[in-house]
Amino acid sequence: MSRERKKPLVGIVMGSDSDFPIMEEAAKALKYFGIPHEVRVISCHRAPAQAIEYSRTAQARGLKVIIAGAGGAAHLAGIIAAETTLPVIGVPIESSPLHGLDALLSTAQMPGGVPVATMAVGKAGAKNAGIYSAEILSIYDGKLNKQLNTFKKSLAQEVAAKDRALAEKLK
Repeated sequence: MSRERKKPLVGIVMGSDSDFPIMEEAAKALKYFGIPHEVRVISCHRAPAQAIEYSRTAQARGLKVIIAGAGGAAHLAGIIAAETTLPVIGVPIESSPLHGLDALLSTAQMPGGVPVATMAVGKAGAKNAGIYSAEILSIYDGKLNKQLNTFKKSLAQEVAAKDRALAEKLK
């Protein structure tokens, strides 16, 4: 059975449905690698009991990694990390007049003992969170590790092609 038909290995959560256009990039990356995932709206400010319950039951439900995207005060990744031993990847979302700086600092400045791997603000961070989840899972999955190696080689090939195209243009 392919990974796509199995129960979710990665949870993607966001504080609001308005965060989905950004967090969708994480889902696209996971889909690219065939990693089953779930996508949920979970607010640690408006529904804290739900956030805690999600975190506490994640491992028993088969999740291996959680990606949490939030803007503003961005406490979602930290609350989840406080309530699970699974790796938590935070994606700061630009949703305030501070253009995501507040979310970045809230996500990155976790106290010792409650780690959150923090990605870049916005879509690039969400995409990287999906790829980083794949890298975490690939430690125990040789096929996924090969997919990641092929993916990394394709990135290098894209750069080489762009370099050749620019050199040709400048002639």
